[in-house]
Amino acid sequence: MTGFEAFLLGLLQGLTEFLPVSSSGHLLIAKEFFGIETQDATFEIVVHAATVLSTIVVFRKSLWNMVSDSVRFRRTPHSLLALRILVSMIPVLVVGLFFKDKVEALFSGGITFVGFMLILTSLLLILAQWMTTRRSDKAHPIGYRDAFVIGIAQACAVVPGLSRSGATIATGLCMGNYKDKVAPFSFMMVLVPVLGEAFLEILDGGFSPAVSGLSLTSLLIGFTTAFVAGLFACRFMIAIVRRVKFTWFALYCLLAGAACLIVPLFK
Repeated sequence: MTGFEAFLLGLLQGLTEFLPVSSSGHLLIAKEFFGIETQDATFEIVVHAATVLSTIVVFRKSLWNMVSDSVRFRRTPHSLLALRILVSMIPVLVVGLFFKDKVEALFSGGITFVGFMLILTSLLLILAQWMTTRRSDKAHPIGYRDAFVIGIAQACAVVPGLSRSGATIATGLCMGNYKDKVAPFSFMMVLVPVLGEAFLEILDGGFSPAVSGLSLTSLLIGFTTAFVAGLFACRFMIAIVRRVKFTWFALYCLLAGAACLIVPLFK
């Protein structure tokens, strides 16, 4: 992997982790388009760690309050939010424990499968835009039932091409949750699952910089690019959700998905 390829993949990961366009799908598309091959999950673990760090930086105050109040067993809005986030993790935990092999098999479906999932993401964003307009005067806080349903959306979005942030934010908006609460909840609820997945990959031998053939320079470029892009995309997406302007993202996913279905026909 060259420095430019590491920069490109890091940029894609950092931006698409938070924008509703699927980071896993874009990484697959970029790898196939540029002919980039990786022997294991080392690079993916590094760039995911970068976006996790950018999330922690953006929400550092909220996360600190959540942890501080929870370990002190204080019943505050922060500790209650932590409980809701834990509830939201249950579906993806079930998928990770019992359906991991089946999910990994979906990544061999190529960009055609990614194309269908991008189109589905587009439809979800359009639905969220429409539902939010209809229910703008009936918004309510994220409850435990809402958190669990949003967690189901996150569990479904482990497949490549179906945007995790798009699916979870769209689900929260369709359920009538407050617009300014949905995006932060969506971004914070993924921290533990991503870290847990990276930890399991390391235990399984998926993280081996020496064996992967990746240079330290490429890993640093990918990490730094993903971190900086993640900081921008996270803050940008929070502002976008408050205005509920998903039209351009929906159009992009639709066009990208259609391209993924059409391009293989000419090979």
